[in-house]
Amino acid sequence: MPDELLSRLRRFNTDYFPQYQSQFKDLVEQGQHPTTLFIGCSDSRLVPHLLTGAGPGELFLVRNVGAFVPPYDGMLAGARALDGGAPLREGPRAPEGNRHWVGLHGTAAAIEYAVLALNVQHIIVCGHSHCGGVRALYGEVPDEAPNLKAWLALGREAALPVQVSEEALRRTEERSVVLQLERLMDYPMVRARVERGQISLHGWHYVIEAGEVHVFDVNLGHFVPASSAEHSGTGPYREHAEEDSPLFNEIDAAWAPRSGS
Repeated sequence: MPDELLSRLRRFNTDYFPQYQSQFKDLVEQGQHPTTLFIGCSDSRLVPHLLTGAGPGELFLVRNVGAFVPPYDGMLAGARALDGGAPLREGPRAPEGNRHWVGLHGTAAAIEYAVLALNVQHIIVCGHSHCGGVRALYGEVPDEAPNLKAWLALGREAALPVQVSEEALRRTEERSVVLQLERLMDYPMVRARVERGQISLHGWHYVIEAGEVHVFDVNLGHFVPASSAEHSGTGPYREHAEEDSPLFNEIDAAWAPRSGS
């Protein structure tokens, strides 16, 4: 049986690499200086470099199921136990009330590295249509997948108390993006740079069948197709808005900016 993966590796070396050899040489000699941290779902239909037109060295990529962002302190409020009683995972931080330890995690480490070491200027959270991770929020997870069951707790807050439908799934996908943006603002190094105007957060929802990204506009309170948007998306904060106005049209006032932010 032909080894297709080996054939592709050889094609990269003979066909693709020569076109960008000097660029890779510069990236080795001068180091990487990506401007954007892209947090996206692991779904094979989501291809960040195609969406953004980025080349080598431009994107620092983090992929996981659902494009979820773990809490900065490793503690998740209301996290479900795997066996119905015990915390999801033991760690340096003991459970506090209804908060449970869900770290350590590579995604959190990548966020810290991208901000503190690489000095990225943009952080994108990109969900997408027909997301299996979001659909799993409404179904049962096999007992053979305890890590997936624990991981999905990071998206539970975005789920809607309704019958599952295509519309409900789409809204949940969008709500999840906003949830992860809000969680990013709990990372001190992210919040400080956002408030100083050094980092911009962007919420994206990629509609696969339409070939278009919808970007989150916090002032409008919903996602807007990139073809008609005025910007590439905003994070969960407002510079000029009423403090008690809702952040998202399906998320309550608890999502409004914190006092002093």
